[in-house]
Amino acid sequence: MNAPDLAHLYRAHLQVIKARADRALEKGGFDHLLVASGVEKFEFLDDRPYPFKPNAQFKAWVPLLRHPACWVAYTPGQRPVLVYYQPDDYWHVPPSPPSGFWVDEFDIRIIADPAEATRHLPAGGRAAILGEADAALPGFGPNNPKAVIDSLHYHRAYKTPYELDRMRAAQRRAVPGHLAARAAFQAGASEARIHAAYLAATGHTDLDAPYGSIVGLNEHGATLHYQYKDAGPPSRHRSLLIDAGADVDGYASDITRTWGDGDARFAELVAAVEAEQLALCAKVRAGTDYRDLHLECHLRLGGVLRTLGLVDMDPGDMLARGVTSTFFPHGLGHPIGLQVHDVAGFTDEDGVLIPRPEGHPYLRMTRTLAPGMVVTIEPGLYFIPTLMAKLRARPEGKAVDWAAVEALAPWGGVRIEDEVHCTDGEPENLTRDAFAAA
Repeated sequence: MNAPDLAHLYRAHLQVIKARADRALEKGGFDHLLVASGVEKFEFLDDRPYPFKPNAQFKAWVPLLRHPACWVAYTPGQRPVLVYYQPDDYWHVPPSPPSGFWVDEFDIRIIADPAEATRHLPAGGRAAILGEADAALPGFGPNNPKAVIDSLHYHRAYKTPYELDRMRAAQRRAVPGHLAARAAFQAGASEARIHAAYLAATGHTDLDAPYGSIVGLNEHGATLHYQYKDAGPPSRHRSLLIDAGADVDGYASDITRTWGDGDARFAELVAAVEAEQLALCAKVRAGTDYRDLHLECHLRLGGVLRTLGLVDMDPGDMLARGVTSTFFPHGLGHPIGLQVHDVAGFTDEDGVLIPRPEGHPYLRMTRTLAPGMVVTIEPGLYFIPTLMAKLRARPEGKAVDWAAVEALAPWGGVRIEDEVHCTDGEPENLTRDAFAAA
């Protein structure tokens, strides 16, 4: 998107952000909103910094991702102030002077010392100060008032046109990485080299990607958050499960794909899961309770288990008796945006919990879908040894074809994940659109 169009979208976005801030401040009884970007943190007893990640509340206002010790100060009815930290530093590259499609919307105050920020923050009235405790300055300690945060988080589920544009761009950035990872897998590369191919194709490093990529070959695909990347390739490349995203202006993408080696039975499993995943994506519609969609996912995956001869049981009984939860132990998905697992998936505007279905503790979204929401849809079926052993010891284990399970276990599992935008009509599958464009 060209700069004038992006500036127009951003200007409209900022009007929404200010209106949400007005509402949240009124609910909490505050006069000002102060948002700290955060501070650089260092390893214990060392001078090496951890990768800096800004406060997501700060990113909602400005697309600044490498900028510690900055502040946004907003008073309803006034132009927001950006306190911009630009040190005189020859050990590291300091931030460039403020520039881009967003700068005209702020009263920008440049400081060379973090302590100087206090001169540019409002001194009178009650301030809601959002940030971690270590961002505190004299007279300005983060108080993170619950009423303000609950309101801001709740409304953040509804993406503005600017945010949707940035999220589509994050999808387009991630897709070449997934295609490069598939090619590296097919060429027999190790997990580490597959990951390197992904990073090279997206233009990311490990430090600026939105989360640590999951790159699991073979049985490693059965570990939901597999955290390692073996440097040596396995003797046989059966499968690759890659869960990896990208970032554009602070907005994340989160995509999972599973590739096989041509084994007919595993290919049948992948195709069956993908068919149900696409059917669930088509149901991301206004008025749908996401909890119901999650339970429908269990029924659909139970149908896959029965159709493929893995479990001889009615899908409804599988759900009721926890059999589907053995093969699919996580939730259907989550909100996404400024954070990969974005906020307020469980609460109303007042922070009141919207409960998960009983027996489904890992579901990250319990709200009713509405236009503007973006959620992931990520069903999976896995052969997780510890869960398989527990099921085998239960009476329900008699309904499982354990020989078939053991034959598929070396492939680990399957997960397919897209991001889907709920609209007033047909859902928009941001991920599939990006793959189609590639």
